[in-house]
Amino acid sequence: MASAAHQHYRENFRLAWPVMIGQLGQITVAVADNVMVGQLGTEPLAAASLVNGIFTVILVFGIGVAYGLTPLIANAHGAGRLKQLPLLLNASLWLNLGIGLVLFLLLESLTPVLKHMRQDPEVVRLAGPYMTIVGMSIIPILGYYAFKQFAEGLGHTRQAMQITIAVNVLNVVLNYLLIFGKFGFPALGLNGAGYATLIARLVMLGAMAFFVLRSRLFRHIEFVFSPSKVVRTDAKEILAIGVPSGFQYIFEVSAFAAASVLAGMISPASQAAHQIAINLASISYMAATGLAAAATIRTGNLLGKRDGRNLHLAVRTILVMTVMWMCFAGMVFLMGRNFFPTLYSRETEVVEIASKLLIVAVFFQISDGVQAVGLGIMRGLKDVRIPTLITFVAYWVFALPGSYYFGVYKSKSVVAIWIFLAIGLTMSAGMLLWRYRVIIRRLRNELEVEQNTSELV
Repeated sequence: MASAAHQHYRENFRLAWPVMIGQLGQITVAVADNVMVGQLGTEPLAAASLVNGIFTVILVFGIGVAYGLTPLIANAHGAGRLKQLPLLLNASLWLNLGIGLVLFLLLESLTPVLKHMRQDPEVVRLAGPYMTIVGMSIIPILGYYAFKQFAEGLGHTRQAMQITIAVNVLNVVLNYLLIFGKFGFPALGLNGAGYATLIARLVMLGAMAFFVLRSRLFRHIEFVFSPSKVVRTDAKEILAIGVPSGFQYIFEVSAFAAASVLAGMISPASQAAHQIAINLASISYMAATGLAAAATIRTGNLLGKRDGRNLHLAVRTILVMTVMWMCFAGMVFLMGRNFFPTLYSRETEVVEIASKLLIVAVFFQISDGVQAVGLGIMRGLKDVRIPTLITFVAYWVFALPGSYYFGVYKSKSVVAIWIFLAIGLTMSAGMLLWRYRVIIRRLRNELEVEQNTSELV
């Protein structure tokens, strides 16, 4: 048993670490963005917080839909249905590009709404053009995710990491050139960060598509890319998993985006501090999403093989790895709570508030990691509807109403807002673990029936 668990730890780590590094690379760019924008002043940083919160809510829906491809690829590969692989990729690519266009138009329609969100007028003025520029990047990034999720569904996670790291370096360089106007480039301020993001994501799409289409790893696959070649049943399968997954991310991320708006109702300093703290907390969360990706791949593949014993062992080992990582991250946040905020802002009030928020972040690390991985597990098992309801109840029925009442109405304290976000994360983690226990019992019963039927035949 110990030897079997050791093999699962190794396989989990092999799949997860490239995704973790890639995700950490992306959040590093977000950190670099905020550090550089923070040098422009509190209002540009608050504007970035406002826009990035709204943009992320819209983007994660598209990413959630793209994630619908991974378990289907892993499942088809595990079951030996290899001819279905290129058809699934074709359907995913056209779905993602179409959804990306719709989401960009949705973002554009939301720009006038910024004036009615009780935000500082200067923050609103800066936020408008920045949202348009960043919004355009949603189309290429969703195209990138089609190719990325295809490769990851087949267990190839390292190449996306390499592309992400290389493009992130480009993004940081472009930030420096376009925000501050170095080496003859125009000083575009906050908008410069938006253009850097757009250019970087176009490069990401091109690089990931080139890898999938030219790599020897996939030379046995005859790719087809045409809207007329989209198989309706494949598109329905992707959407059946992807749309609920998108709403799962919306409910969680929108809760934190709404928290940014609530913090802005208190003061620009509270909003800037919230942005700093959430940016730092996202580092550990993004690493947990690497483990969640491994969980989706492994459960999807083992489900296709109908191997319930190893599926359960894979889940247990991934959860152990998640708890260990999040405990480590919590210790780092606790020890660096007074230092990390100074990397973003020199204003004493902003730094003091952010350091208090990091203490709250310490307490919800395990819950944050477990709920992220829990969603990945359930996605691999193709169980997405009940987990979607769980995320809605945890964040929008309990966390956000409590955040508004106690954080804005009663105390004018962004710390109180974060305490209720922590409660929402803990509720989500607990209910997802309960849901997994229900599904694994059902799967074991199905496999037992299949085995008995096979023996009778």
